Amino acid sequence: MSIRVVVADDQELVRSGFSMILDAQPDIEVVAEAGQGAEALQAVRLHGPDVALLDIRMPVMDGLEAARRICEGSGCRVVMLTTFDLDEYVYEALYAGASGFLLKDVRRDDLVHAVRVVAAGDSLLAPSVTRRLVADIIRRRGSGPPPGEQRSAEPHARLAGLTARERETLTLLARGLSNAEIAGEFVVSEHTVKTHVSNVLSKLGLRDRVQAVICAYETGLVVAGEG
Repeated sequence: MSIRVVVADDQELVRSGFSMILDAQPDIEVVAEAGQGAEALQAVRLHGPDVALLDIRMPVMDGLEAARRICEGSGCRVVMLTTFDLDEYVYEALYAGASGFLLKDVRRDDLVHAVRVVAAGDSLLAPSVTRRLVADIIRRRGSGPPPGEQRSAEPHARLAGLTARERETLTLLARGLSNAEIAGEFVVSEHTVKTHVSNVLSKLGLRDRVQAVICAYETGLVVAGEG
């Protein structure tokens, strides 16, 4: 079954170029193109794609607002595209529910890989973006507990429904480990790890690993600089 994609960008050459690259893949089908955010939202509602590639800067409705509405109203996963590697765009896109963030000068193979990764239910979050995301979360949360104050041994209320192994899984997710690396840590199969990850996301109402990272730091399960 093909991965169904909507491509939205106000620059026709960029839009058509990405569509040609993706349509050339045997497992990917571009079902619609859009020149602005409202059209992208309509295309998602009409075609029910698996992935939407959204330019951040578009007229009428920008990509961030389109991403919020798409993520709230459908199961379509979003990858944001921009020419600007600016932190506020990264954070706003991720908080809006996007599962990935790419610059428009992305290589052909990396673009295709991004669509496949996100369609498979994973997220596209480079370590450098993770570090900046963590710093932003810490800034938003404030300075945290006073120096020397111990964190409570009790789990944050939001994490109370997780088993001990699921909390361990969330911790390792937040530190950037892949399923294979987590499997190595636990000495179990990748299939078992996938089950743990799925349980974590389901119990916490999270879309993907990006939101898992945010949750782990916001609840204090993981603290910057540890591990």
